[in-house]
Amino acid sequence: MTFSNDKIDTVVLGRHFKSVNLKSLLDEKYKTVRYKEVSLIELFEGEIWLFDYGVVIFWGVEENMRGSLIAELKNCVEDPLEKAEYERYRFVLNNEETKIHQDTIYLTGEDALSRLAVSHAFAQSIKLAVFEESAQMAIEDNAKIPHTLALTGKISITRSELSQKRGVLFSTKSDILLNFNLLDTPEFFWDYPELESLYLLSARYLDVIPRVNLLSKKLETIHELLDMLASEQNHKHSSFLEWIIIILIAVEIVMAFWH
Repeated sequence: MTFSNDKIDTVVLGRHFKSVNLKSLLDEKYKTVRYKEVSLIELFEGEIWLFDYGVVIFWGVEENMRGSLIAELKNCVEDPLEKAEYERYRFVLNNEETKIHQDTIYLTGEDALSRLAVSHAFAQSIKLAVFEESAQMAIEDNAKIPHTLALTGKISITRSELSQKRGVLFSTKSDILLNFNLLDTPEFFWDYPELESLYLLSARYLDVIPRVNLLSKKLETIHELLDMLASEQNHKHSSFLEWIIIILIAVEIVMAFWH
């Protein structure tokens, strides 16, 4: 295997790849190998790892090829991002020891599966970056609520708007913890346990687990706030219904008295 450069480019294109569309594209144009939830595209210079959850990792691939493949993959992505998320690292092969320093991964050999082990951590990291950005937007969107409550004791938000906000937060947290298993060690390492140390080294360097935990806590804090508002609205709605019932009973009594 030869590489056109020493760059690792990681890209998130969308929520996940459409399996049928992606398989059709790969079968038609590229030589590929499948490893669990990852597809490898073998090139004359460089290699490309495609993760089912919408992430692409380029190892030593020249820029024109990267741009060409990304353009082709846009028709294979579910819920594509308006702007793709990018991160870049560098790599050195046949080093004396395996380590990561200043965004450069040093590997002792040239085994493709070792690069896949590292790529799993890179893919989780950049996928997490998308959720971090969404969470930050949610935090900014809801930042005024506590301040307004402290000043006025009430908040002008409808029940449907509140339900929508809670749904977005729940969906984001479900994606992180359930749908994309960002806290779990990928199933690939069940078959290749000897490579798990490489993945763990990379995941620690990228702070994957601490970032997931911090993000979950942020989302949970917002969720608690919205739950409090929902409880308050439910209380007000129940009180309103109780007053309607009281008024109806009073009207019925008055009408019965007059008759």
